[in-house]
Amino acid sequence: MTRSFEKVGVVGLGTMGAGIAEVFARAGLTVVGVEADHEALGRGRGNLESSTGRALAKGRLSEAEQAEILGRITLTTSLEDLADADLVIEAIPEIMDFKRTLFTELDRICEPSTVLATNTSSLSVTEIAATTGRPGRVVGMHFFNPAPVMKLVEVVHTVVTEDGLAEEVADLARRLGKTPVSVGDRAGFVVNRLLLTYLNHAAVMLENGLATREGIDTAMKLGVGVPMGPFALLDLIGLDTSYEVMCVLFQETRDRRHAPAPILRELVTAGLLGRKSGAGFYNGEAPPTPPAAGKPTVTSVAVLGEGAEEFAARLGDAGFKATTTQAATDATEDADVVVALSHTPVIELAARLPHPRRLVGLHLVGDKLAEVASTVLTSPEATCAVEGLAKIVGRVPVHCKDRAEFVVDALLYPYLNDAVRMHDSGYATMDDIDVAMKLGCGYPAGPFETIDTLGLETVRDGLRALYAEYRDPAFAPAPLLDQLVTAGVRSIRGLS
Repeated sequence: MTRSFEKVGVVGLGTMGAGIAEVFARAGLTVVGVEADHEALGRGRGNLESSTGRALAKGRLSEAEQAEILGRITLTTSLEDLADADLVIEAIPEIMDFKRTLFTELDRICEPSTVLATNTSSLSVTEIAATTGRPGRVVGMHFFNPAPVMKLVEVVHTVVTEDGLAEEVADLARRLGKTPVSVGDRAGFVVNRLLLTYLNHAAVMLENGLATREGIDTAMKLGVGVPMGPFALLDLIGLDTSYEVMCVLFQETRDRRHAPAPILRELVTAGLLGRKSGAGFYNGEAPPTPPAAGKPTVTSVAVLGEGAEEFAARLGDAGFKATTTQAATDATEDADVVVALSHTPVIELAARLPHPRRLVGLHLVGDKLAEVASTVLTSPEATCAVEGLAKIVGRVPVHCKDRAEFVVDALLYPYLNDAVRMHDSGYATMDDIDVAMKLGCGYPAGPFETIDTLGLETVRDGLRALYAEYRDPAFAPAPLLDQLVTAGVRSIRGLS
């Protein structure tokens, strides 16, 4: 029998909880908001008034609509007032002991038919449900901040969730004007499991000196089209929150890629938590804009690799003496710099040159970015010159070490691989994963859409190169990727 959710309880009225209460009230439901004491209740009331007040100021609500929304919300300090609620959702701090204690109380107070939901972003819904006498009627309902604005809701079902309940909760989310995705109970669910692993990988990359924080942020924004680079996003999320999610992921998987990067621990311990504390990876300042181009001092350039003729022609139009060559050994002897257009490391090419200090790798990504790869033999002067050449042809240069897949692909391919493994494990569909990452993170495309754009073989081969260099089992291509490439399948989404 389909449930009718008309009266909803929200426990915890911080920014997230107040936003959730507002969302339910906007949809016409009766809401009971609960806080621990009168002081906290006053803050919760302030959160509700501030959020609806901002919507009023922007013309998204009238005064009558604001009053109607707030009028649907009753505020209390007593959990007993939730006794006749159809659904109760908690939005208290992400501490398992707190949540288990609360659910034990809710199980005692609420009617047996009441559905209990947790807004946890990463903790085990199964473990929370186990404290109740109704584990089949406990689900995850993970909203994203700010709840009145963000469209995504992750609906989390466990192995004991009653048949049909997850879909009923998903229907409720649709009634709220949200887009639900259905996921199994794995740490981090979809968005945080994929997003935080990628952000943690970027932090490890920074610690290893592959590129600078500004370089990595710029590369991902221009090369992939994400709205924020990983370090700016970590500062926005909060380094403490990110660190805690990574700890939960690592506790479940014991995968070393889920072990929080040491720099995260160090910054959190120092109280540098990102925007909330005024400093994190960036010290309160916005990520810098790349500096304007200055003309390189070199005059002659030898270019090799795929696309060499077009690149040389553009340099020629800009007044440089640019020649192309088929092999490194044929590079013009007196060229000031040698540019190797490549998506793979160029040290072997450099080692065959009579003047290896002059060779710089250049990986053109999309139509805006140029990854400038210097080998252990490259001179700083040559690197600087090629960065200038990249700017002249309309690219933003990002300097990096000469490592497998450089920056963008080294971060992108493992993220795509994680998505494939997630789908293959059976706890989320390709469509739901794509929707989750687009709505939850503002990505221009979901991971499976991206795989189809890049090509299955390209992604598989890139992962093989990463695995060969770093010997990290997580970089080994997911078996499904290998099988699809071997079978000659062109689109991974064709399987869904």
